[in-house]
Formats: sequence, C-alpha cells, structure tokens
Amino acid sequence: MHSDAKAAVMAAASHDPVRPGTQPPPLATAEEIVHSFEEADRHEVSLAGYQPEDWICLAIFWIMALLVFLQFFSRYVLNDSYAWTEELAVYCLIGVVFLGSAMCVRACRHIQVDFLYRYLPRPAGRVLATVIDLLRTVFFGYAVWLTYRYITLVGDEPMTTLFWNKAYVYWVALAGFALMFLRSAQVAVANWRQGYSILENPEAYASLD
Repeated sequence: MHSDAKAAVMAAASHDPVRPGTQPPPLATAEEIVHSFEEADRHEVSLAGYQPEDWICLAIFWIMALLVFLQFFSRYVLNDSYAWTEELAVYCLIGVVFLGSAMCVRACRHIQVDFLYRYLPRPAGRVLATVIDLLRTVFFGYAVWLTYRYITLVGDEPMTTLFWNKAYVYWVALAGFALMFLRSAQVAVANWRQGYSILENPEAYASLD
C-alpha cells in the first residue's frame, strides 16, 4: 500500500507542467494584447471576390434560420407549432444546397481526387484534366435539361402545408444547375488558358482557402 501511494505521488509530480528549477512561459502583456487587436482592426476586408449567387445563397440561409427559430418558438413557447415553417425551411435548404454548389464549382471546391496526377506525365495530366472539365460541364448541362423536363411533368404539384406551387422550388434547383453549368464552363476556359487545373497544381489554389 505504501509503495502504491508513493508511486501515485511520483506520477502526479511527473505530469506537473512547471518543473522545479524551470521558468514558466512568459505571459502576454496588456500592451501586446491591445496591439494584436489593433492589427486585426487594420485588416482590410474585400468583397470583390463575391458573386451574385453568394449573396442570394446568404439571404436564403438567413431566411431558413429565421424559419427554424420561428418553428422552435411556436412549438416550445407558444405550444402551437406552425407546420408551414418546417416545410419552407426544407425548401430554403434546397436553395442553399444548389446555389452553394454553384459557388463550389466556381471556386473549385467540390470533392476531387488528384492522386493520379502525381504520377502522370504533365502532357497526359493536362489531357485528362481537360476531359474532366468537359465531362463536368456536359453533366451540368444535362442536369439543367432533366430538371426542366421534371418541372414540365410535375410542376403543378402543390405544397403540403401551403397553397403554393412547388414549381418555385424546382425552378431554384434549375437555376442552381444552370449556374453550375456556367461556372463550370468558365473554370474550363480558365484552366485551358493558364495551362493547368486544381487537379494538376493544387498548390496554386492554396491561397484561396
């Protein structure tokens, strides 16, 4: 028992972050803390890189947040849940997903695998990356056509809790695919002009993170 207690005391002492005979790390002074805040205040914020879909997506996101808050308030405070808030919040989430996907296409931030390009010769990698750019653009164009066909078939379907037409939601999805098609074509042209894509040279896009 005595040896166990002694071992426990020694173990606790060994985990002490400040050992005897050593100096604790210096603490930041008040002047240094104030200076760090002043440097943060001098940081310039630029809105030049944002596009219309970014602001529309942000507006839809905050509408969705307000709807979710209203649903929570009506259910747990008023004890009388507004059923339409849940449905509209889901539709807002659909808009955020599709418009946000267009943002990711523009910024080359969708999931992609660049492992193969590390072992391919540069000309072969350039050809493969160009084919991928073309296939991606064609896919988004095909998605636009499919979404339009879907709207023509079931566009008159009403919402569940509101007497509104679901076609509004489908048109938002179509707009998202159309923006993805447009941004994909722009990215393909930019990759062709600069001679590489994010798959071939991911380090060149690190500054965008």
